[in-house]
Amino acid sequence: MSRPVRVVPASPAAVPELTAALAAALDGSGPAVLPVEAPDAHGPEHARDAAGEVPDDVALLVRTSGSTGAPREVMLTAAALRASGAATEARLAGPGRWLLPLPPAHVAGLQVLVRSILAGTEPAVLAGPFRSDAFAVAAARLAGDGDAPRYTSLVPTQVHRLLDSGPGREALASFDAVLLGGAAAPPGLLDAARSAGARVVTTYGMSETCGGCVYDGVPLDGVTVDLDPADGRVRIAGPVLAAGYRGRPDLDAELFEVRDGTRWLRTSDLGRWHDDGRLEVLGRADDVLVTGGVKVPPAAVERALAGLPGVGEVLVVGVPDPEWGQALVAVVVPAPGAPAPDLADLREAAAAALGGPAAPRHLVTLAALPLRGPGKPDRRGATELAARELGLPAPDAATPGT
Repeated sequence: MSRPVRVVPASPAAVPELTAALAAALDGSGPAVLPVEAPDAHGPEHARDAAGEVPDDVALLVRTSGSTGAPREVMLTAAALRASGAATEARLAGPGRWLLPLPPAHVAGLQVLVRSILAGTEPAVLAGPFRSDAFAVAAARLAGDGDAPRYTSLVPTQVHRLLDSGPGREALASFDAVLLGGAAAPPGLLDAARSAGARVVTTYGMSETCGGCVYDGVPLDGVTVDLDPADGRVRIAGPVLAAGYRGRPDLDAELFEVRDGTRWLRTSDLGRWHDDGRLEVLGRADDVLVTGGVKVPPAAVERALAGLPGVGEVLVVGVPDPEWGQALVAVVVPAPGAPAPDLADLREAAAAALGGPAAPRHLVTLAALPLRGPGKPDRRGATELAARELGLPAPDAATPGT
């Protein structure tokens, strides 16, 4: 059996319509929902038209892209979304009220709406560009509306901005839990947020797992995580897995597999287990940089550099180099009120933590990191900016680590 798909605009102003459509999709009284960030060329009326069909159990389609940038639509069932919502409530303080500061077309923002529906609460929505003062006002409004636990979901860049503001720090501390995902959070940022009283919960997941399915390194109830012994890639199983990709049986065959009767998602991320049983995600396998024949995971270098004097935010990217193949570049947003760090200090810290090949050969400072999607750092955009600043040709889009 199949059900129709309804395309629904996904913007802060359209959240009431989107929430109503999601509620109908979850309880089976309405079509599946495909959120889009803006009406297409056919105009806003077209956004209310049907857009094909999907299997009857699919409630939500999330548009995303792979490492190549090719678009794909992830099909999430009502059962998977409910399982994700129930596991989140079990890990946190139960059903609560949510503040949405993320784009509602992406899985993290959509999950704020889905969790609100399942909890029987109405989400508060932060409209317009993200600003600390607006977030503080919305948080205060949420705090004055009942005794239910209060939650929000943020990306590291947003937390960084909130910590630079007195009202922002107070707002962060007012939530019963702040889910932090979308990109790796530097340890210094987590320490600063928790020192400010914020109850931060780091999350790991993707559209194919209904968003975050590992909290603070521990899988949610019902979720199983293991590492591929061949290459260390993270594999995930459990009731939160997507049904697959609409119209892409090739991707289904590539990324989903059944082993011993259990269906697994093979992610693009590398991971390792800590002695206490917690998962650490090391970064995407296709982000690995090769310099002088040595493979260097940029996320590990970023962790070594984050928190050094003068470093506010940092990405490590690779640019073409005739001698090394790729030369590592530290793309840094200086800490507020602090001078930019010295390249020599960055090199020393990276080499001490990870060895000489991990030491950046260049430093580029920016006022802000380029972002994509729900506020994730745009590694490819940062690579292009770094190459331009260094007077180098733009790297090939297919080059690993870009």
